[in-house]
Amino acid sequence: MQLNGVDIDDTFAEAFNMRATRVLITAQNLRWAYNAANAMTGFATSVIGCGVEAGIERELSEDETPDGRPGVSVLLFAMGSKVLMQQLETRMGQCILTCPTAAAFAGIESEDMISLGKHLRFFGDGNQISKQIPDATGKLKRFWRIPVMDGEFLTEETTGMVRAIGGGNFLVLGTSQAQVLTACEAAIDAMRKLPNVVMPFPGGVVRSGSKVGSKYPKMFASTNDAFCPTLKGAVKSELDPRVESVMEIVVNGLTFEDIAISMKAGIEAACSLGKENGILRISAGNYGGKLGQHHFKLRPILSGEVTA
Repeated sequence: MQLNGVDIDDTFAEAFNMRATRVLITAQNLRWAYNAANAMTGFATSVIGCGVEAGIERELSEDETPDGRPGVSVLLFAMGSKVLMQQLETRMGQCILTCPTAAAFAGIESEDMISLGKHLRFFGDGNQISKQIPDATGKLKRFWRIPVMDGEFLTEETTGMVRAIGGGNFLVLGTSQAQVLTACEAAIDAMRKLPNVVMPFPGGVVRSGSKVGSKYPKMFASTNDAFCPTLKGAVKSELDPRVESVMEIVVNGLTFEDIAISMKAGIEAACSLGKENGILRISAGNYGGKLGQHHFKLRPILSGEVTA
């Protein structure tokens, strides 16, 4: 299978069950909403070392937010509910509470509700105020007003936690680092237009793809040598002589369909540069189907088959 002259491997991305939540962050203006959101989603590229994987989903206009101010929505993913709850509370306290004019609201409803500002209210040292306000359906929602030096920090008490998926991915292979990065940038621009997904790595792109295991006993992951161009003559390589750079895009989403749709958009955008601009092949990372619960098959996805 080819797309604009780019070879599409007959393979799949292997992804995992996760738990996720969405938080709506507002502020006096978008500059400060982004300051808060960037801090909250910082150091959140991989659960291997960061606890959660997180990113900014999209901007929110004034008519999309509970308090009528500009904002952004962020998604956070973790391997389990306990870790997600711990990370959310920590990041709320260190990144949103501290940010001038920022406020935080639930961004998703679920039967499983977790603390957003429920425990953070104690920062008010007894001076915090609780308000219950009905939503559009008449359901009462509790908010906390916590006194801080710039005025008040407003936060909803809880937000929803849902089942989600992390680890959808594809690899872009090309003749130079610059060309592959340009293709990845095009892919990320296309994927960021879609809801319910985030690409948690720096700029959405990973250069240090890994494999399970290592020659060093204490290392549980190491460089994906089969896709390292400089090792083509030293290891069993997956690369032909033309390939001089490989980069990966990892995507987490709320549903299988969300990830499949975003992967399709990203791959099509990357391939739009074509073989004439150095993009040779699209592949994906997996563990032989032995670890992840979800398999995203590249060719069916590009053919429009996005069912689980």
